[in-house]
Amino acid sequence: MLITDVRIRKVFTDGNLKAVISITIDNSLAIHDIKVVKGTDRIFVAMPSRKDENGIYRDIVHPIDVSTRDDFERIILAAYENYVALESAMSERKARERESERKRASKKSSLNE
Repeated sequence: MLITDVRIRKVFTDGNLKAVISITIDNSLAIHDIKVVKGTDRIFVAMPSRKDENGIYRDIVHPIDVSTRDDFERIILAAYENYVALESAMSERKARERESERKRASKKSSLNE
């Protein structure tokens, strides 16, 4: 079983929920609403779940063995961390571009005076 695609659907900056992710397994099966959650000790992956009649959340789909769970978590968290790093780099680049544009406009304005 191979995770062939990881899609970051939503990213959150506030709270413990950090992202909602979908994966594709063997180009054949999609699993949606996987959550990346910031716990007290680490960031972890929470599989899709729903609340039962007693108010208890139950996983809808989940790995059966520890090895598969570890593989899922490693791949999903790596994709999330790469996405966050890329977004951060893009934000920094945009900030530098805005600052450069502001300096050019200020310099141009002072030359016209």
